[in-house]
Amino acid sequence: MTTSAIFEKLALHVSGKHMVPALPAFIYGTAWKKEATADLVYQALCNGFTAIDTAAQPKHYREDLVAAGISRAIKDDKVKRSEIYIQTKFTSVAGQNPENMPYDPKSPLPEQVNASVISSLKNFNFAHVVEGDDTAEPYIDTLVLHSPMPTISETLEVWQALEQYVPDKIRNLGISNCDLFTLMDIYERARIKPSVVQNRFYPSTKYDIGARQFCREKNIIYQSFWTLSANPNLVGSKEAGRLANQLGISPQSALYCLVLGLGNVTVLNGTKSAQHMQEDWRAVTVVKEFAQSHPEEWDKTMTGFRKLIGQPKP
Repeated sequence: MTTSAIFEKLALHVSGKHMVPALPAFIYGTAWKKEATADLVYQALCNGFTAIDTAAQPKHYREDLVAAGISRAIKDDKVKRSEIYIQTKFTSVAGQNPENMPYDPKSPLPEQVNASVISSLKNFNFAHVVEGDDTAEPYIDTLVLHSPMPTISETLEVWQALEQYVPDKIRNLGISNCDLFTLMDIYERARIKPSVVQNRFYPSTKYDIGARQFCREKNIIYQSFWTLSANPNLVGSKEAGRLANQLGISPQSALYCLVLGLGNVTVLNGTKSAQHMQEDWRAVTVVKEFAQSHPEEWDKTMTGFRKLIGQPKP
C-alpha cells in the first residue's frame, strides 16, 4: 500500500444499482450525546464529517435526534442525502433499557429485528427535505449488529433477518464488538458478507491485529472506536508526540493518524468541539502530505507505531 493511499476514502461493497458513499477517515460517533445530539450532528456535518454512526438503542443513542440533525443539514444545503453515510445498529435485548426499546423483547428474534429496522427507517425518512430527489425513499447505508448474540445460531438468525432488507432498504451489513473467530464464522455462513467491523481498538484485544488482518483479506473495513479514551499510553507515546511536534498537531490527532496509517481503517470520532473537529480533519491532510513528501520518514514512524502495538510490519 502506498502512503498516498492510506488516507483515501475506503469503498464499501456496491449493492446492485445502489451506490454507497466511500468511508472517510472519520465517522462521527453519536453515543451519549443525549439532547445535544441533533445540534452536534449538524455541527459535525458543517465541519467536514460526511459519515454518521448511531444505533436503535435509546439507552445510549438518540437515533431520532441524529436524523433531526441530518435533516437540518440537508434543508440548509450543507449536504445531500446521497453524500452522507448513515450507519445504525440492531441492539439485542441485553443491551437495551427494559423501559425503552424499539421492539417487543418477548417477540421472536426476527420480529425484533424487523421492528428495529422499521423504526430506524422511519427515523431516516428525509422525504420532507429531499422532495423530488431520487434518494427520498428511506434507506440505511450500513446496518450493524451491535454485538454477536449469545449463540452463533441466534447470531445467524438475526443476520438472516437483516439480509432480507439488502440492498434496497439497507445497503450493507456489519458487526460490532466481535472477536476474530465469531467474525470468521459469520463470514463463512452468511449469504451477505459483513462490509464493516466496528471494534474497540485497545490493549485487551491486542489491538485486533488478527481481526484487522482478516478484514484486509476479505475487503471488510475496520472501524476503530475508543481510540483515544482506551489508549492514554498511545496518546502519550513518543511516536504520537514526535509526529505531533513535527507537524504542529495535537497528540490526539496524531494518534488518530497513526491508527489510520495502519491501513483499511476508519476511526469513530465523537468530539463535541467544533475546534477539535476542524483540527482532526486538518491533521489528516497535514499527515497525508507529510507521508507523501517524506515516505521514508513516514515508514519509520509507522514501523515504530506497529512495534508499539505489537503488530508485525506487513
